[in-house]
Amino acid sequence: MIDRKNPFSFLLICLLLFPIFVGAQKSLPSVVAEKGDGIYSLLRRYNVSPTKYYNKFVELNLERLGESESLYVGQSYLLPDTLALKKVEETSTGIIYPIFGKDFAKIDSVSNRLDDTVYYLISGHGGPDPGAVEKYEGKLISEDEYAYDVTLRLARELLSHGAEVHIIVQDGNDGIRDQRILELDTDETVLSNTIPLGQLARLKQRTEAVNDLYMKNKGKYQRLLVTHVDSRSKGTNIDVFFYHHENSKNGQRLAESIHQTFLAKYKKFQPNRVYSGTFMERSGLYLVKNTLPAMAYIEIGNIRSKLDQRRILDPDNRQALAKWISEGILLDYESSKDFTAK
Repeated sequence: MIDRKNPFSFLLICLLLFPIFVGAQKSLPSVVAEKGDGIYSLLRRYNVSPTKYYNKFVELNLERLGESESLYVGQSYLLPDTLALKKVEETSTGIIYPIFGKDFAKIDSVSNRLDDTVYYLISGHGGPDPGAVEKYEGKLISEDEYAYDVTLRLARELLSHGAEVHIIVQDGNDGIRDQRILELDTDETVLSNTIPLGQLARLKQRTEAVNDLYMKNKGKYQRLLVTHVDSRSKGTNIDVFFYHHENSKNGQRLAESIHQTFLAKYKKFQPNRVYSGTFMERSGLYLVKNTLPAMAYIEIGNIRSKLDQRRILDPDNRQALAKWISEGILLDYESSKDFTAK
């Protein structure tokens, strides 16, 4: 028992306890970012699960991160306690999804925040339609490959929080790719069905796929996310922006929630830059007009703009886009529960 009336007794107890307290504070390992590193590649190099511990890494290194949570070459970064994490990883079963590719197939559970939700994800173009095609360092790059990569990353994020996810446009041999140049191919399918050549037939095919699944899941919380890469003139760079159906309050809230998340992220990581992305009604688009679930239609950048190419081609930026969209989706779902409860 500490005698607080005797200052010497109290001081002696403090001196005895202090070394024990200090000794218990294990210092976290520090690593140095190399050229080409992003958070995901850095964590994977040190055998730390990026899906599970990305947020913890950001929390530990907030003051050392650049634009879009990027890393600085030569900067030291703290890793979470790898010994403790190793024990967690060894006892974690995870679920294997081959569609994400061998390096990303295993998904660890992060939370159950999206239990009982169903999400349909459509990446723009695909199959015989690559969308806009541009040359970068002598190689062709196309809209559909980058929209698909972001969509796969978004799907992993949602699955890690317990959602049921349906990836409508699929490519069986193109999982998540950590390269800048994503090779163009035409073997994408819609739920294993060949994608037709005509534009209207393509749009009808994916609309019917979503609507059929929607009817089978009637009564559940369901949302649709459509991801596109824009293709304006070369000099036009754009911020990420969002569309929703004019008569859908749920679609508006979904688009607005993701938009609010992007506003907050830009304010945090690019405080000297004004984020000009918007969310708006646009019911003339075929998928917006004809699909049944409440939805948000997302344009992630202009593939012809040199500035936007930096956002789209860098794999860690694509991961940041997917993560920010998923955080907006979480915000939307949790705010919808609050709205229903009122």
